Amino acid sequence: MGRKLLCGLIAGVLVASYVYTPLLHNFEEPWKLMLINTQIKTFLHLGTFFEFLGSHNILDLFSKLVSFNEVPPTSDESVTVTDTKFNNIPVRVYVPRRKAEEPRRAVFYIHGGGWASGSAALSNYDLFSRKTAERLNAVVVSTNYRLSPKYHFPIQFEDVYIALKWFLRENILEKYGVNPERVGVAGDSAGGNLAAAVAQQLLDDPDVKVKLKTQALIYPALQPLDLHSPSYRENSHMPVLSRSLMVRFWSEYFTTDRSLEEAMLSNQHVPVESSHLFRLVNWSSLLPEKFLKGHVYTNPTYGSSALAKKYPGFLDVRAAPLLADDSKLRGLPVTYVLTCQYDVLRDDGIMYVTRLRNAGVQVTHTHVEEGFHGAMAFLELKIAFKLENQYISWLSENL
Repeated sequence: MGRKLLCGLIAGVLVASYVYTPLLHNFEEPWKLMLINTQIKTFLHLGTFFEFLGSHNILDLFSKLVSFNEVPPTSDESVTVTDTKFNNIPVRVYVPRRKAEEPRRAVFYIHGGGWASGSAALSNYDLFSRKTAERLNAVVVSTNYRLSPKYHFPIQFEDVYIALKWFLRENILEKYGVNPERVGVAGDSAGGNLAAAVAQQLLDDPDVKVKLKTQALIYPALQPLDLHSPSYRENSHMPVLSRSLMVRFWSEYFTTDRSLEEAMLSNQHVPVESSHLFRLVNWSSLLPEKFLKGHVYTNPTYGSSALAKKYPGFLDVRAAPLLADDSKLRGLPVTYVLTCQYDVLRDDGIMYVTRLRNAGVQVTHTHVEEGFHGAMAFLELKIAFKLENQYISWLSENL
């Protein structure tokens, strides 16, 4: 009896330690978050095992698992939904049925998923785009793009940029009844990265006559140079997106060569000849005091020049929008940035807010104290609706 009790206690401790999730301050539904995080951890551990056996890349497995949540394009009494292609890039378009007195505004949306998973057809993105179109009486274009690890940077960026340029053509905007002066770009996580990158790229493109009115970036990933900022340190084991997983997403965006991932994990991947770029992502000068919390900035330890020459993408402004110089930032549209306290990417968004404001760009920054990365995707949580409403309300006022 005593041995059974001891075994039961040990099993209970092991299960408790496995499902344990760090409690987020003021979070309303900790048990729901714990269940979500346990499911993610279980998949990651199983995926790591299969990857160890050499049968699959874990990001491929994750993408396949996520794809089971895809839904077909289904129109309803409020919104017409169609799948089509913009210059060979698959997109899903949402057009309100409500009569418009004048040309509509439009949102070009880019999904997240670490550049490795997700699609416009995922049920949460489909519902999100549907709500945006209905509440704003706006056309929403939700774009797809090819994913890592099969495809690497700049493929994801180029796919999104091709689709956006196509949408901004005068005849396409006219086809969908869109006012060319009221078009915005938006995205979450990796999609926020791509949204920021294409917004910058449009500024230098002589072929594009339409200027974006807004950009909305939801917990965006904006730089892979310093992966040891306060938010990476504080939230390295927080729910949904750990530091190690984010580093894997970053490294696989550029290559399946695990040597880059190893260098990024140790934060020793930027070569000395690129040291001048660190001033653009120096969190000690770009973060407000409340986010520094006694963290001490140390000079970077430089990495291999050979690695950077082999995989130069992580030093490319199209992959790291925070590397844009101030002259580029000045031309950007009115901006919305949403950050979450318990997110390794928190500081990326806050640093971009600082740099944009310093460049004279009008920025609304919403910081969610009880938020975590990807919160808006989990529709079973109350916080998802809070973040969604804040985003749509901002668009309603600014787009």
